[in-house]
Amino acid sequence: MTLTKAHIVDRVYDRTQVTKKEAADYVNEILEVMKEALEEGEEIKLSGFGKFEVRKKGERIGRNPRTGDEIVIPERKVLRFKVSQVLKDELNGER
Repeated sequence: MTLTKAHIVDRVYDRTQVTKKEAADYVNEILEVMKEALEEGEEIKLSGFGKFEVRKKGERIGRNPRTGDEIVIPERKVLRFKVSQVLKDELNGER
């Protein structure tokens, strides 16, 4: 199963004393704050969960797998997530 934003809203609604609309607003606002921080180049560290960061990948030469021709892959930004040791341990039943 894949956990979607709608599922997260439902779980927030079930665990709190807020309306479903308020739960959706809270989830959307948290995601918007995270997105804005990443767009500004900030790291997001969530204790016990992990760290999100944007990294730049420089321009490089690649190959078209069909033709073998060299192509230039432009510089781009990528999102990286590094899981915390606490969460790793919990996932592996060590805590």
